[in-house]
Amino acid sequence: MLYWDYAAATPPYEEVVQTMEQIMKLHYANPSSLHRAGSEAGKLIRRSREVCAAALSVQPQEILFTSGATESNNLAIKGAALQYQTRGRHLVTTEIEHPSVYESFLQLQRMGWEVTFVAPDSTGVVDPDRVAAAVRRDTVLVSVMHVNNEIGTIQPLKEMGKLIKAVNPRTLFHVDGVQGYGKLAVDLKDWQVDLYSLSPHKLRGPRGVGLLYIKEGIKLFPLLTGGSHEEGQRAGTENVPAIVASSKAIRMSGEQRETFVAQLVPLRDRLLRFLRTVPEFVINSRQDGAPHIVHFSYPGMKGEVFARKLEELGMAVSTRSACSSRLAEPSRVLLSMGKDVSSASGGIRISLGDSHTDEDVAALEQALTTAVQALKIAEGGMK
Repeated sequence: MLYWDYAAATPPYEEVVQTMEQIMKLHYANPSSLHRAGSEAGKLIRRSREVCAAALSVQPQEILFTSGATESNNLAIKGAALQYQTRGRHLVTTEIEHPSVYESFLQLQRMGWEVTFVAPDSTGVVDPDRVAAAVRRDTVLVSVMHVNNEIGTIQPLKEMGKLIKAVNPRTLFHVDGVQGYGKLAVDLKDWQVDLYSLSPHKLRGPRGVGLLYIKEGIKLFPLLTGGSHEEGQRAGTENVPAIVASSKAIRMSGEQRETFVAQLVPLRDRLLRFLRTVPEFVINSRQDGAPHIVHFSYPGMKGEVFARKLEELGMAVSTRSACSSRLAEPSRVLLSMGKDVSSASGGIRISLGDSHTDEDVAALEQALTTAVQALKIAEGGMK
């Protein structure tokens, strides 16, 4: 089976697995404990914080560890809204955010906050001017993802940050960086970002841990209470093995970014050229999108049906975000881009990783051709 779902989860680096095993065996003490074993575990967390901070060119005290990017996004959005609600109760995001962001805003909307959802253009790019136009004196937070997890579109964050702060310097700017870090250059200070979420298991790290950058001076209303962990902003005993292993994965992914891009861009471009030759397919990804995500639709064919056929042929792909892949309704992202229901229901996401080769892409192309032919014959037989 060839695995084409790196945007959902990645196989961990061997060094990450070894690190996690070693820490689990040797440093199992609670890092909040006062004895020596606890102190040693605490030192490992502090060192991990330094490693992650160096990777993002920020300060160690600005790094907070969570249980994953879903928690990081929830904490950034709800924590900011609740902490700074005296500034106003207006929030801004886009129509194409990851469910952990989008649904956080829907929840706040049900609780009485006013939310402006900015639509993208037909290619999935959100106009910075439209985002800035939505910002008001009472806007507490703007949240925009770096790379769309479904179609791979890159958002112009530097321009957005500049315009947002020009309209209202007190408005906080949150970026979901899950699909961007390790694939694209990241400059949080240049983008004027206040909050930034990461997920190590998208970077060949372990599950069960996440990262949230919180610019110094910003406080968030804790969503989890019960202890003074993480400077009082996120209660719960730290997952020391996962945190240490994640810091290694984040460091390695950052260091290998240019090599990763050089390897994947030719594979992505080859796949896009092939998809354009198949009349049944409609490409949804931009040519200048992220190097690891290719998304297309097979209008008239349910994405789940096509994905199952590809799996029968030895190819593991997805239809959209893994958090939404089991839902039967059309893609919210594609509908927001102006795609019709048929196209939005027939999407397939292929996400590449550093294990893929030119031969793998050739095998995928053959499987795609075979799948189309088989489904057309089956469809014809049912008529």
